[in-house]
Amino acid sequence: MKKVLIIRFSSIGDIVLTTPVIRTLKTQLEGVEVHYCTKKGYKGILEHNPYVDKLHLFDGDLGELVKQLKDEKFDFVVDLHNNLRTSIIKTRLGVKSKAFNKLNWEKWLYVNMKIDKMPNVHIVDRYMEAVKPLGVKMDALGLDYFIPEKDEVELTWLPESHREKYVVYAIGGQHATKQLPFEKMVELCDKIQQPIMLLGGPEDKELGDKIVAFFDQTKGDPSYNEGLEKLKKNKLVFNGCGKFNLNQSASVVKQAYAVFTHDTGMMHIAAAFKKNIYSIWGNTTPQLGMYPYRTQFTVFENTKLDCRPCSKIGYSKCPKGHFKCMNDQQFDFYLP
Repeated sequence: MKKVLIIRFSSIGDIVLTTPVIRTLKTQLEGVEVHYCTKKGYKGILEHNPYVDKLHLFDGDLGELVKQLKDEKFDFVVDLHNNLRTSIIKTRLGVKSKAFNKLNWEKWLYVNMKIDKMPNVHIVDRYMEAVKPLGVKMDALGLDYFIPEKDEVELTWLPESHREKYVVYAIGGQHATKQLPFEKMVELCDKIQQPIMLLGGPEDKELGDKIVAFFDQTKGDPSYNEGLEKLKKNKLVFNGCGKFNLNQSASVVKQAYAVFTHDTGMMHIAAAFKKNIYSIWGNTTPQLGMYPYRTQFTVFENTKLDCRPCSKIGYSKCPKGHFKCMNDQQFDFYLP
């Protein structure tokens, strides 16, 4: 086997979850060239991965991409996206291939009929099924995430209060039904007895500012502040949303004491660094197979609802209108 192409177009978390496939191919097949095809916007996740020999970036022109891939003369295609586009690519390349099983029927039953036929198998291990024909097996190393030196965040860049020990709370979410509402975010932050670093994209900055403002509002009241000090509840919350690029955010996560996160890509980046993860689930559930992989984690979810999961992805608002999957969350945890 000389050249193997892996295809996964998106998104952040899904690509991070494919990294064991990349590594095991490169380390177990002698002399193999491992190529990876993804969308241009996700280049930064993979370009520093030492197990990837060449990246092929999709910018919307499928014909041009196929032409580029044909020139490589691949021996095998590992399809970890398994959609119409990847089917077209495989047909046009005309080489041996294997796609992972998306379990669409099982997911449909689980989401629409609440009949749980989902296997107790993590999606990473389902990805690995696609390289079994090549004799590749899972190793014991978990997920990978490689940060370029230029994006390693120095602790001196952070507020002085966060340089010794801090907890990350990744407040973002691709869909609103995967995110705690503001009031529950505040409740969670109030229970975290460590300096907190909020992480998210530029789109999360306003929400992060709102959380910080909530805990800052009593600073002008010395008597109230003294009471908080006695209770050890004087919050130190820093809004890092929009201040770091993805790799820099990964560096902040890497150095964190623990990570609180919704069901997002940042959860999987944290798993790559073997962080202690407190994962928060709303409309989705861990049974869909994308819980933190091979790291210590705690799950927060409301298991008393018959409407979960309402989607395998998410919505802009709760279809039922009550949003009890997040509004009724209980945060019972011990942070040593």
